[in-house]
Amino acid sequence: MLLIYDCERPEPDDPGFAEALVRVNAFADECRRRGAFVSGHPLQGEHTATTVSVRDGRTLTTDGPYAETHEHLGGIYVLDCRNLDEALELAAMCPMAEQGGIEVRPIVGVPGLDHRPADPAATRE
Repeated sequence: MLLIYDCERPEPDDPGFAEALVRVNAFADECRRRGAFVSGHPLQGEHTATTVSVRDGRTLTTDGPYAETHEHLGGIYVLDCRNLDEALELAAMCPMAEQGGIEVRPIVGVPGLDHRPADPAATRE
């Protein structure tokens, strides 16, 4: 997983938006060309975060991200890379690495853990 930290994303009405979109889409296309792209998602700003924890059976919610820090998580890419070297190479190609930092972290395979996506036919209440 590529965790994207500390980069400002231009809004659609900003002058640099079109160029940024071209670069980000080119990066995703390169990941697809290599067969590595699984998904990628920008996140809304940290001011929209709510942290949930449960202590002694009580659910606690706090406005804001989990940690009080100057860094902020701006988005993620999930890639299926051949090895760490490919993951690091792709992280360096990610356009957001030019302004922020890209943390590369392997996803753990846990035997018996069920992470299948929801059935699209399922109803949401």
